[in-house]
Amino acid sequence: MTPDERITHPAIRIIIAEDQALVRRGAAILLSMQPDMEVVGQARNGVEAVELAQLLHPDVILMDLHMPLKGGVAATREITRALPKTQVLVLTTLDDDETVFEAVRAGAQAYLLKDADEHELLETIRGLRRGESRLTPQIARKVMDQFRRLAPVSNAEPVREGVPNKPTSEKDPSAQRAATLDTQPLSDKEEKILQLISEGMSNRQIANTLFLAEGTVKNYVSRIMEKLHANTRTELALLSRKQPRPK
Repeated sequence: MTPDERITHPAIRIIIAEDQALVRRGAAILLSMQPDMEVVGQARNGVEAVELAQLLHPDVILMDLHMPLKGGVAATREITRALPKTQVLVLTTLDDDETVFEAVRAGAQAYLLKDADEHELLETIRGLRRGESRLTPQIARKVMDQFRRLAPVSNAEPVREGVPNKPTSEKDPSAQRAATLDTQPLSDKEEKILQLISEGMSNRQIANTLFLAEGTVKNYVSRIMEKLHANTRTELALLSRKQPRPK
């Protein structure tokens, strides 16, 4: 972060949710040493994480997944639903496919393993402030693989505008999404914004690229999420790879 950014932006307010006291305190010391970060609370379990989030409205929550009373996935889901402006950064040792995917579906905007170095952690937190989503490469691969298994796209029957879909089962999530995309296609501008999201751009960067107001970009992103039934920018980035591009 540049000196100008420190002047124009208040410190990033952070809650650390971690049941291991040494890890929690170590993270608090590291973050408190940063001039652009402030640790406003520490939670020992998922219940405390939800309570502190509702009380303090932090910018970012460092969320462990394996905690007593309430797990990190459930806590993330509650927090992101109640506090859409609060970003959840999962910091955990758990990297099995199901856990990773559930955390992203719950609303986590970033996912790091605890063996990440200090620089990666700090830059991920700052990236969240800029509206970015971050996944380590090994986690990104797991999410992509899991997403392909849960929402397969048939090469034989691609989704195309003006071509009616065959009746499908209500229990088939990929069929539901295909039907939704057929009746609610993205506009050219929405397609472009979706592509820029997949490249990791923040709303501000997209606004500068397309010569739009940042508020206008936010409105576009909200409409794209609604059309694609996505909960987070991470999901949008994954879905963008499945969207047919305008010719």
